[in-house]
Amino acid sequence: MKARWDIFCSVVDNYGDIGVTWRLARQLVAEQACDVRLWVDDLRAFERMCPEIDVQQGQQWQEGVDVRHWPAEWQGASAADVVIAAFACQLPPDYMEAMAVRDRAPLWMNLDYLSAEDWVVGCHRLPSVKFKGVQKYFFFPGFRPGTGGLLRETGLVERRRAFQQCDAAQRKFLQSLGVCPIEGARLISLFAYENAGLARWLDVLSTDGNATHLLVPEGRILADVGRWLGVDGLAAGAVHQRDALTVQVLPFVRQEQYDHLLWCCDFNAVRGEDSFVRAQWAGRPLLWHIYRQDEDIHLDKLDAFLDLYTAALSPAAKAALVGLWQAWNSPGDMAQSWKMLLEHWPELNQHAENWCLEQALQADLATALVQFYESWI
Repeated sequence: MKARWDIFCSVVDNYGDIGVTWRLARQLVAEQACDVRLWVDDLRAFERMCPEIDVQQGQQWQEGVDVRHWPAEWQGASAADVVIAAFACQLPPDYMEAMAVRDRAPLWMNLDYLSAEDWVVGCHRLPSVKFKGVQKYFFFPGFRPGTGGLLRETGLVERRRAFQQCDAAQRKFLQSLGVCPIEGARLISLFAYENAGLARWLDVLSTDGNATHLLVPEGRILADVGRWLGVDGLAAGAVHQRDALTVQVLPFVRQEQYDHLLWCCDFNAVRGEDSFVRAQWAGRPLLWHIYRQDEDIHLDKLDAFLDLYTAALSPAAKAALVGLWQAWNSPGDMAQSWKMLLEHWPELNQHAENWCLEQALQADLATALVQFYESWI
């Protein structure tokens, strides 16, 4: 009999939380033959990446996943065999009671935020709190052996490489978004939080000797882009050119389309967790805008990843990449940092592919979760 899984997602950061849990739920169904209920407290945020969602329905099926609205007033439901509280969200008290009265207690896990910090390996799969005899465990995604790995569907890297080797497939996809790449231009995607350093980066892109075509999906950075352009109310379909820089606004697209966008681009600026991981699978140089936390503790996470990611780079290329990421997140001098990065482009481009292939050697997150459950029972 197939195991029943419940995944609870409280949408905090618009799309990051639901982005991760939606990918995970679909993969558990498609590749691990699990029965999955995905409980989401904000169906309107979910609708952006899954337009088929009916936000008025409390229960519906999407791609084999039983999608449930998680209401403020809990209506009651039986507890599953495996219960995942995504990103430390608090389960409904009545659901916790339902876990406690099962004949066999469920495997209860807190699927935590992604981090490259050293302590993650030591805490992965350790027991946490108990509720009436039901034990909760920490489960950490990660980049090192001894963690839960990263979300990666079977054959993802192979599909990506085939797509990148087919110019016709890339042209067809970009045309579907209304994009006609400028001949010889560097193609960059930009998906980020609000950032005071953006104007300096756009300044240097516009005065560069090489043309840049910047693709900006609708999101929080759009207002900053508009201010730099001197345009109010930027929306999907807008195209503006300033000297060597062409800025084009794209609609918010579903996850599979966003993957293809990352695969098409020469460089990807991403944010949060879901797009950060997908940019790594793209095998292209990237820039991460990490989610800001109190007392700047997010910078410790940023530095931990940079230490790991840049370990195989030459000292000069490492300094250039670290400088750009720190300037983007601190903020600092994006203009000078970008110029330094371009001096090491071939090495950074090859390194991005090498890093992707290295990470693909580890078990993916969905597989690691199922393996933990099978060893636990």
